[in-house]
Amino acid sequence: MIRVAVVDDQHLVRAGLRALLERAEDITVVGEADTGDGGVELARRERPDVILMDIRMPGTDGLEATRRILADDSLQDVRVVVLTTFDTDEEIFEAIRAGASGFLLKDTDPEGLRNAVRTVAGGEALLSPAVTRRVMDAAAARFRPAGDTRLDTLTEREREVLIEVAAGRSNDEVAEALFISPATARTYVSRLLTKLDAHSRSQLVVIAYETGLAAPGSAGPTS
Repeated sequence: MIRVAVVDDQHLVRAGLRALLERAEDITVVGEADTGDGGVELARRERPDVILMDIRMPGTDGLEATRRILADDSLQDVRVVVLTTFDTDEEIFEAIRAGASGFLLKDTDPEGLRNAVRTVAGGEALLSPAVTRRVMDAAAARFRPAGDTRLDTLTEREREVLIEVAAGRSNDEVAEALFISPATARTYVSRLLTKLDAHSRSQLVVIAYETGLAAPGSAGPTS
């Protein structure tokens, strides 16, 4: 059973999300919060698998709450999906840099919402090709070629895997592209998360483009 928490300042939105999610037999909502601070407390209390986090809330917003949750070592297994009515490039980029596993608009259809929760709970990133492209562009614009040593500890194979992840490929697709088994691909991705101190595959995408390992237009889906 996938355990989900919902953080949004609007009661009707929270109620609607709960109703939609709990129509699935494999998903249960373990709690709700209406503030960012409340979301952090809820995460620490319930340890959900996935948190649906609104960005714009009074006081502590969803981005800051996400940063606090994912900086807490005791919550390392919690994954955050940022949920909003807005889709500005800056919000997308900051959500991913904060460690969010994905970005979802509130007009997503019910089955899309449930599948998004399943995707993130399964350890994959939740970025559509269009959103991935925007993250690529934003990260590449902040390219830091001098003095960035984050990739120095990676092996050649780990760099190859990171390039595939940055292209938006799943573990199975990485395995196919590099002629390795899916289990080996998962192992490499896990190593990358540890070595690069990343909370999610989405953060790996940002790191690949910020460091110049990958460049917009070099690989992966574009639409």
